[in-house]
Amino acid sequence: MSDADLLSRLRAGDHGAFDACFRQWYPAAVRAGTRLLRDEGVAEEVAQEVFLELWRRRESLPADLAVGGYVLQAVRNRALNHLRHLRVRQRGEGVVEQLQEPVPHADAGADARELQQAIAAAIAELPPRTREMFLLSRERNLKYAEIAELLGVSVKAVEANLSRALRQLRERLGAFLPGP
Repeated sequence: MSDADLLSRLRAGDHGAFDACFRQWYPAAVRAGTRLLRDEGVAEEVAQEVFLELWRRRESLPADLAVGGYVLQAVRNRALNHLRHLRVRQRGEGVVEQLQEPVPHADAGADARELQQAIAAAIAELPPRTREMFLLSRERNLKYAEIAELLGVSVKAVEANLSRALRQLRERLGAFLPGP
């Protein structure tokens, strides 16, 4: 079957065509993701997300789409987004760790209480949904995908909300962070 026929059947909602696309392109998608992410498990998740999105968008796919090219480019984009997300998260965790380090002087107890109050106030000032996602991430140690499933939102929404939370906390608690 030609790519055009396969795409036409896929656009029409043919599960067999989707299965054929999956069988043909999934291994290459995982390999491409693994090369970028250096983690086959995460690459498999990324590839599965791409195929899920391919199915969801099947009716709006352009008639001249090269399915293999689309899948590989989508895996590349999602893998790069994942890496960017990890960098943001690591920076944010560094900020939280810095905020939780003990203050080394005589008034350390007072400073620690002041810092804890400032952290609590900064978290309380977050928008409700952002605060909820932040607390699920930090207090219950849930992964972004778990938070997304629990709240019925996309992983992208969780990423955006947690990035916003960390940015606002950095801004609000900047006076407590060691300066450059």
